[in-house]
Amino acid sequence: MAMFEEKIWEIEGETDIIVLPEMFQTGFTMVHEGISEPMNLTTFKWMRQMAAQTKAVVTGSYIFREKSQVFNRLIWMQPDGVYKTYDKRHLFRMADEHHHFNGGKERLIVEWKGWKICPLICYDLRFPVWSRNVNLEYDLLLYVANWPAARITAWDTLLKARAIENVSYALGLNRVGLDGKDIAYNGHSGVYSFKGETLLFSEEEAILNITLSKSDLGEFRTKFPAQLDADSFQID
Repeated sequence: MAMFEEKIWEIEGETDIIVLPEMFQTGFTMVHEGISEPMNLTTFKWMRQMAAQTKAVVTGSYIFREKSQVFNRLIWMQPDGVYKTYDKRHLFRMADEHHHFNGGKERLIVEWKGWKICPLICYDLRFPVWSRNVNLEYDLLLYVANWPAARITAWDTLLKARAIENVSYALGLNRVGLDGKDIAYNGHSGVYSFKGETLLFSEEEAILNITLSKSDLGEFRTKFPAQLDADSFQID
């Protein structure tokens, strides 16, 4: 968290949202004993402090404990201390995440400075029904992740697909480096337009800034209202 704090203070100018990776203070791990936290403890208070000091939303996921349950939980922390949570729905069974964590049941859509934003977590990216932009409920689809280099082509491809099919901006924030099991991560953090255009991309550890245009999005949605032909459905 000290490292992230230094990077946050290197951000130049005003910003609206600061995005951190999945499990940003531990890296992706199934060992939650001794590092999971209840609400309103160290990491939560740090996020609240960073949001208040930067006057920006700070968001990312870490390991939460609620009585006997453990969640990979994203916190959406606003500068005024108001926060919302999203628990990862699709748990990565190939790493036995579903045996160590409890899955979320509800999607989160937040409103911030005239934008509607849907934050999701890593493996959720592979499941388009969960992220479907029904009746244009959101303008920005946001994923925080620990997505390995071995499967990075899927990450790149699906981020663009989610942007195109949902007529929305899509942002994917991924980690870099080696984890404790020598699994390599190579970033490929990016932002994609509603047309699937690459607006921002990086394979390095870096501070990336981008400004998105709500008017451009609105104009495209007016000219190309694909949402009017979308199939209706319900999620059980």
